[in-house]
Parts: sequence; C-alpha cells; structure tokens
Amino acid sequence: MNEIAVNARDYVLEKRARPFTISIPTGRITGLSGLERGGQEEFLQSLCGLRRPLAGELTIKEKNFGTRGVKNLREAFGNGIAYLPRERKTEGILASQSVRDNFAIATLPNYSRFGLVSSRRLRAAYEDFATELGIVCESPSAPIRTLSGGNQQKVLLARWLAASPSLLLLNDPSRGVDHPTKRAMHALYRRLADGGTTIVLLSSEIEELLAIADSTVVFRDGSVQEVLVGGRMTRPNILSAMFGAIVE
Repeated sequence: MNEIAVNARDYVLEKRARPFTISIPTGRITGLSGLERGGQEEFLQSLCGLRRPLAGELTIKEKNFGTRGVKNLREAFGNGIAYLPRERKTEGILASQSVRDNFAIATLPNYSRFGLVSSRRLRAAYEDFATELGIVCESPSAPIRTLSGGNQQKVLLARWLAASPSLLLLNDPSRGVDHPTKRAMHALYRRLADGGTTIVLLSSEIEELLAIADSTVVFRDGSVQEVLVGGRMTRPNILSAMFGAIVE
C-alpha cells in the first residue's frame, strides 16, 4: 500500500465551489486536468503557497499545514516542495542571467564554503544535470534567453531537481516543448517517481497524461469531478469529467 504524500481534506478553492477531499500517493505521477480555470491550477499552486485555500486542511509529507495552508514558496521549498511554473519567461527564468546562474539560484549554498562559491563544484553539478537532461547551449555562461524554449525549461527543471525535492509540482511543463524533449522529460519523471519522488503534473494535453500519469484528477467548477485510475483513465472519460458528464 502506498504512503500518502498529500492529503487535502474538505478543501475549498474558491467561493461557491464545493469542498473536496483528495489523497495523492508517494512515488507516483498524479495528473491534473480540467477546462481552463476549472480549479486544477489553483489546487496545484495551493500546494506551494502561491494561493491559499478558502477552507480545508492540508497535510504534505506528514507535516500538517492546518487550515492556513502553505504560506509561500519559501516555506514550500523548506519542506521539500518544488514548483515549476507554466510561464517560464515571466515566472521562472532570470532572462539577463547566465544559464549556470539560473540553474544555481535555488541551491547556491550547496556549492559554497565559508560564504565563497566553488565554481568547480557548481560547474560539475550543472554538467551532471545538463548531461542527464540533454541541455543544449553554446556555453553555460551565456544568457539563458539565448536558449530555445525547451532548453530553458530543462534548466528550470534542473534547478529544482538539484534541490532533491520530495514533492515536485509541474505546471504544464511540456507547453511549447518539442516532442523529443517531451519524451526525455517523461522518462525523467518516471525515473524520479520510481525513486520515491511524488510528482503532480498539470497538463493541458490529455495525451500527455495518458502517456505518463498513474492517475488523473479531473477538476470542474473549482472542485474535483473525478479521479481516474488504471483502465478508467481514458480520453473519453477525462473529457466526460471535464464537461460534467457521468464517468462509467
């Protein structure tokens, strides 16, 4: 039986939305789906402190955040929660900074001693992730804005993987990414989940969820409409739940 990584009880995301209770297992890829503003993004962001639920109780990795939820991204990060935003150009990357600096910003103390950054350790860490993720760039010292969208996304992913999170929240990470990059990212998600990392993946592409998710939570009108697992996780069932139909 899987341990529970996230438990949201009697959760209310917005006014007039019905409360819901949901548990997310450890070491699995849980997909989130729904129509635009159906509640899936609001739920994902509430797990890292970017939004606050109106009501309900949240427990993540046995830490009870009570009814207040996670305060902010700093508290989330301190509790092993990493969030990869949807809008990487406005919410993720530091466009004028180098690729390596964008990679290191969240984990800089890991490469420091007595307040001084070891360029050797930082370079080695970056190169390890660049190799694993297949990051293509002319130089790690080049501004990250010179990279393709897919490679920018890989750098952001590497930033959070370097922190070894226990809960990785992904907000439509394949958006604007080419197919080979998407496949490489899917393989990485599976390796992480097999290694015990809990992944919550919001995707606007049903095919992506069918390809990689172990289960899919479908949101509608600010609440959970259906949780689909195994053979019930099909395109027709996801679409039916999105539009409020009964899933058989």
